[in-house]
Amino acid sequence: MRRFPAPTAFVATGIILVVVGLLLGQTQPRLSKSQDQLVIGMSQFPATMNPNIEAMAAKSFVLDMAHRPFTAFDTKWQLICMLCVELPTVENGLAKLVDLPADQIQAPKTAGTGVCTPVHDKGITLTYTIQPQATWGDGTPVTTDDVLFTWQVGRDERSGVSDLEPYRRITKIEVKDRKTFTMHVNKLTFDYAGINDFLLLPAHIERANFAEPTEYKRRTAYDTDPTNPGLYFGPYRVTQVVPGSHIALEQNPTWWGAKPHFKRIVVRVIENTAALEANLLSGSVDYVAGELGFQFDEALAFQKRFGSRFDVIFKPGLVYEHIDLNLDNPILADKRVRQALLFGADREAISQQLFEGKQPVAHSFVSPLDWVATTDIPRYSHDPAKAAALLDAAGWKMGPDGIRMNAAGERLGFELMTTAGNRTRELVEQVLQSQWRRIGIDIIIKNEPARVFFGQTVRERKFSAMAMFAWISSPENVPRSTLHSSEIPTAANNFAGQNNTGFKNALADELIDCIEVEFNREKRRALWQRIQALYAEELPVVPLYYRADPFVFPKWLTGVEPTGHQYSTTLWIENWKVR
Repeated sequence: MRRFPAPTAFVATGIILVVVGLLLGQTQPRLSKSQDQLVIGMSQFPATMNPNIEAMAAKSFVLDMAHRPFTAFDTKWQLICMLCVELPTVENGLAKLVDLPADQIQAPKTAGTGVCTPVHDKGITLTYTIQPQATWGDGTPVTTDDVLFTWQVGRDERSGVSDLEPYRRITKIEVKDRKTFTMHVNKLTFDYAGINDFLLLPAHIERANFAEPTEYKRRTAYDTDPTNPGLYFGPYRVTQVVPGSHIALEQNPTWWGAKPHFKRIVVRVIENTAALEANLLSGSVDYVAGELGFQFDEALAFQKRFGSRFDVIFKPGLVYEHIDLNLDNPILADKRVRQALLFGADREAISQQLFEGKQPVAHSFVSPLDWVATTDIPRYSHDPAKAAALLDAAGWKMGPDGIRMNAAGERLGFELMTTAGNRTRELVEQVLQSQWRRIGIDIIIKNEPARVFFGQTVRERKFSAMAMFAWISSPENVPRSTLHSSEIPTAANNFAGQNNTGFKNALADELIDCIEVEFNREKRRALWQRIQALYAEELPVVPLYYRADPFVFPKWLTGVEPTGHQYSTTLWIENWKVR
């Protein structure tokens, strides 16, 4: 299952702070609101609107108002049907276990370590029925033709689809009728009923654009004709896109579900969070997206100043802030250097001083809120002496200017990148820059706009050393896309996959393969513990902290229910209304 890079914000300049200070003295928050229009402020503009190309929280936030996945996790972290009618299970007969034919039995992709034995000789058939009244916004019914076309696109490495694995596992789709189909899947996994990442495309529009698969990423109508009503089948459809500025959505007359309360929604992109706050207080923005708005420290300060006017909640969730390390960098390929980075970073001080301890230090990619989390893994406390010893052993000796050098006279330094203007991340960067300099590492900060950072630099592994961002995941999200060696983005696979570090480890591959097919919860828990321990030992990333998203609600808005996982609140936009 895909993970989504988490949202970003923009740092405030001195001039902006002065302007905001003036605005705070002149404005009052809006106390009531009509149901005609809701203006939402958020800090990123989507790099694309195509459901299957690139994983970006900003896109999901918008698209969830105009689209629906077949299956998803609800606010109680339970798997549910959205576009489908009923989840397939063995008990209801919609899921059937099958013995795979010899030519479909998958041999392990690695030589194996003997820790576990992934069994891939069982498959499963899954039968789904599309919501009978589901219709694209131009009146064309949503049918199995769209299912077949989406599968065709998703299986093609040339298409630019972010995560090919779910589509590759489907060996055949058997059409029962225009609304019902059976998937033949060549791997029996513990989460077999969830096809969350099978995100439907409109065949009647996109088939022509896919005529040349290598060009599809540039020709998709979601980017060339994003206001085409035939692209959407959710409660709303996109009616206006002004790049870098705003996206407008209006009620979709073909939507089959409960009628949404607001006639029109405008999503305004304001990268500067000080300006976001000013617009919220002046009433120019009605609500700031909790997933893509204020940073934690900003929301804490906002709550202290305006807690009587706005409802502020902090939703802990499956959001993991970290720094991806490019393991093709020969210096970072040395595990001793990676471990020294952890010992040299005072992450507890960052948590306490910036977040009042409410965003705890991360020791693994698995949040403590997830049932598979474990504490039985290596931990790295702040220990500059250990960091220095590791760097000495790796051949990096302290130089006369306080920066370490190797025998060839090369200085020890890295570029640290993140989304330009994210106030919190820039503060964290500066703290880490200072801490790492004390152990002799020179850090150069080089940030980029979110659409470039996520759309090119991270996705195509163009960062030379360090990329700071967060993954948002779903419950018990098997980390195939981020840790399996087969998921490293390359030019050859059109940069599919999310293993941006280039992590290659036979044991990790084997554990991932075994976790997916283990139905016994306790055995699966043990496998999860092993992969978390391995991750903490190998450190393909610098773990930072587990995040809590701040939600700041105007008193009159109700129905917004934070999920704590990768599915945004807008997936239930029809429940939003005036109190």
